[in-house]
Amino acid sequence: MKVAAVQMASGPNVSYNLLEAGRLIALAAQGGAELVVLPENFAIMSMAPQDVVKIREPLGKGPIQDFLAEQAEKLGIWIVGGTLPLVADDPKKVRAACLLFDDRGQRVARYDKIHLFDVRIEETKEVYVESAVIEPGKEVVVVDTPFGRLGLAICYDLRFPELFRQMLDQGVELIALPSAFTAITGKAHWETLVRARAIENLCYVIAPAQGGYHLNGRETFGHSMIVDPWGVMLDRLPHGSGFAIADLDPNYLRATRRNFPATSHRRIKCRI
Repeated sequence: MKVAAVQMASGPNVSYNLLEAGRLIALAAQGGAELVVLPENFAIMSMAPQDVVKIREPLGKGPIQDFLAEQAEKLGIWIVGGTLPLVADDPKKVRAACLLFDDRGQRVARYDKIHLFDVRIEETKEVYVESAVIEPGKEVVVVDTPFGRLGLAICYDLRFPELFRQMLDQGVELIALPSAFTAITGKAHWETLVRARAIENLCYVIAPAQGGYHLNGRETFGHSMIVDPWGVMLDRLPHGSGFAIADLDPNYLRATRRNFPATSHRRIKCRI
């Protein structure tokens, strides 16, 4: 079973971003991908943080959700829709939601980003306050798919291993991790963290990313990758628009967990 991690450099124009996402999804499907994962903020990298509130959608209705459902049904593939802004309880905020669509175009799972990126990067004086416009989620999401038990996480979540341990308690076998790491933090930590989550949980990680220069002045790291349960990099796209693509082997995953049963040797359980 092939899976693909799409890399983009999205801008503030939603229509253009959807055209580019559609092009890359189609190319990945032509390459044999049955599961395609889009990056965080694939539909919009806004000029100002509050711009996402203007385009937020109610669950089940809106052009971004319609696009994802149509692409999945038309191509007969499963799609993890990166993140898109959905209606929040707070009228001045959004939920950064990751939606999973099956090959009939039906939404089968939703995960709302739990950990919000409120940081200052000293090297570049960049300041990010996601909590100003994003309302955090609360629920860990793992769902059955033809590819195995799929866990959903988003970008900054990657730094919180207790989240992935909860996924492991729910039988996770592969993790989709839509991201938009900054150039600085990506260079320092991205590969290390992605491979660590795969190794410690003995699972596949599909990690698409934003990669390039954006009209809002951001530079994102790219290096979308797919990593196997032993931490081996199966494919990576360092720069530019495109995708990483690789085969998943459930038999290899089961054999790895059987021969090296570290996940069954846990003595301390973490809770978020």
